[in-house]
Amino acid sequence: MRKNFQIATLQLIFLLTIVKSLAQENQQIIEIIQAGGSTQDQLNFPGANILVKKNDVRVHLFHEGALIKSNVSYFYPEENFFKANGDVIFTQGDTLKMTCDQIEYDGTSKLAKAWGSVVLERPDMNLKTDTLYLDRANSKAFYNSFGTIVDEKRKLTSIRGIYSMDEKKYRFISRVKIDDPEYELKSEQLDYFTERDKALFYGKTTIIGEEYDIFCEKGAYDTQLQKGNFQKNAVIFYDNKEIRGDSLYFENEKNYAAATNNISVIDTLNKSVITGHYGEIFKAKDSAIITRRALAINIIDQDSLFIHADTLIATGPSEKKILRGYYDVRIFKKDLRGKSDSLHLDQSTGLIKLLKLPLTRKENQILTASQKNAKNPILWFGKSQMSGDQIFLTSDMKTKKLDSLKIIGNSWIIEKDSISDIGFNQIKGGLLDGLFKEGELREIDVNKNTEVIYYMYSDEDNELIGIDKTTCSRLKMVTRENQIEDITFFVSPDGNLFPDKDLPINERKLEGFIWRESERPDSILELFSDNDNQFQPAEIIEIDMSEAFMEKVD
Repeated sequence: MRKNFQIATLQLIFLLTIVKSLAQENQQIIEIIQAGGSTQDQLNFPGANILVKKNDVRVHLFHEGALIKSNVSYFYPEENFFKANGDVIFTQGDTLKMTCDQIEYDGTSKLAKAWGSVVLERPDMNLKTDTLYLDRANSKAFYNSFGTIVDEKRKLTSIRGIYSMDEKKYRFISRVKIDDPEYELKSEQLDYFTERDKALFYGKTTIIGEEYDIFCEKGAYDTQLQKGNFQKNAVIFYDNKEIRGDSLYFENEKNYAAATNNISVIDTLNKSVITGHYGEIFKAKDSAIITRRALAINIIDQDSLFIHADTLIATGPSEKKILRGYYDVRIFKKDLRGKSDSLHLDQSTGLIKLLKLPLTRKENQILTASQKNAKNPILWFGKSQMSGDQIFLTSDMKTKKLDSLKIIGNSWIIEKDSISDIGFNQIKGGLLDGLFKEGELREIDVNKNTEVIYYMYSDEDNELIGIDKTTCSRLKMVTRENQIEDITFFVSPDGNLFPDKDLPINERKLEGFIWRESERPDSILELFSDNDNQFQPAEIIEIDMSEAFMEKVD
């Protein structure tokens, strides 16, 4: 038994010797290539070989592909470690060169600490800092003091930084700044990929270009092409516009920006706003397109005019801005409501046009006059319903108040009688002109084949006198507080006043009559259709550094 134990012990010792030998072979020891001289000082530097420069012969140490040159080196062979100073040069092949005043290097962990005017050079960049830590095992370099990176095109600075050499990626932290001849970028944290000229940033970030300012708290940016995606409190100031949204996209070379979800495009000169869930801005064309619950807000008569359409398009410079709305246009103002197929608003002249789509040949053949009128643009002033083939509203550019109204073709004014449950006061003609005073519609002229049905009451007791049916070439109507106050007929009026019992119900409405009160929007929310209210914004894709990360998020 004792003999077997001795054999096993010898085998274990032999095995440990082999393992130790293999470990020493795998772990390369720092080599001394040359030195001008060598000495020892066991009192101050126990265990160290002090290698010094003599004449022109400097100290050269080598470890796993890295050559370190210095004037003095304190080399500890047992610890596989050294300290060096005096014009230190650290090179690794032809891909990395570092110069500094002093360096410490551990051959076991392959960790180096360099300090004093540190400069790290790579083929694509130059890094300067006071103290740099180099992790050769993981191909990383990092600093905790102020650092500056310079490449062929720009300069980057930060308080802290990490450089992943294999990925050719920097992570800058705290007071990050990129200086480029065409823009300046500042961020709290930024990942920069040198080969792709792309940056990913976190925290409050600003990019100030020659013709744009960008703010966000998360984003990706192509530093070469000046394009990127921006999220989290993102804002772009561009072409006298302030663009906001959950996700923004910008491309400087193409003069293009886009926004997705909860967007707003603010014209900073006209103080007008368009909101929606998707928008595109084309600087070269002075245009912006907004869709998906699109809503424009303009100031008229010191009040907000809200305009909704499936698509809103703003074109032209701020001083000559034109807003167009297409499909299911609805407008809302405190004293004005409206609806049409399309809208044209010229902010330089104060002109608003409400227009309709042309009827098809089939519609012209089969639709009744009432059904055709149901497709016409329409306005509501107080209790009055006004409609026609085309409606034009003009504002005074000095006072910003409504100035005039014109309705061309199939002009109608309908007002439900205030007493009769089934009665409607009606005026029908070919052309309507209205004048506003202090923002209130006060005078209306109706021309061409004018027809009227009007309920007349006594002044004393509001008893119905009769129903007036008149035709004439022209009439003038005076209103107060958006209600008919007086009517004057011109040019051979022809009419009768019928007692209520003598006028059949079917003759109390003019041909083409249609009451469209159900279409009237009574709040801003009612500007949106059922389809609008069912709309769900697209899910915003989180920005990453994949190859497609510079595409629009839609």
